[in-house]
Amino acid sequence: MKTKHVLQASDVKTIAAAAEAEALKNNWAVTIAIVDDGGHLLSLQRLDGAAPISSHIAPAKAHTAALGQRETKVYEDIINNGRYAFLTAPEVKGMLEGGVPIMKDGQCLGAVGVSGVKSTEDAQIAKAGIAALGL
Repeated sequence: MKTKHVLQASDVKTIAAAAEAEALKNNWAVTIAIVDDGGHLLSLQRLDGAAPISSHIAPAKAHTAALGQRETKVYEDIINNGRYAFLTAPEVKGMLEGGVPIMKDGQCLGAVGVSGVKSTEDAQIAKAGIAALGL
């Protein structure tokens, strides 16, 4: 049997705090979602001024990044390059950049999804949160 790494509550708090700090540093009103490896919501934080719809988009991005074990930008690029049939893929909801998996030793521990600003900026916030774990 293999040992499986999992996110602990303290990890989730570390990610959330670092992602929030990155957003606030740039004056970005976003929602930050953190999920486990099965896409189950562990944390959701909607910062002041974030659009209500972002509280649905951020978890969808995180869910897709966790289940796919890759950044959601990959899916956005697939669709933008003309493979529209990918829109019918099951369990794939957040196909916009801004969902980033949390990887350790080749295993996906979960993901962070951010929504509220430009997609590249959403991804920047997610990556800042993950970087705080020092993986």
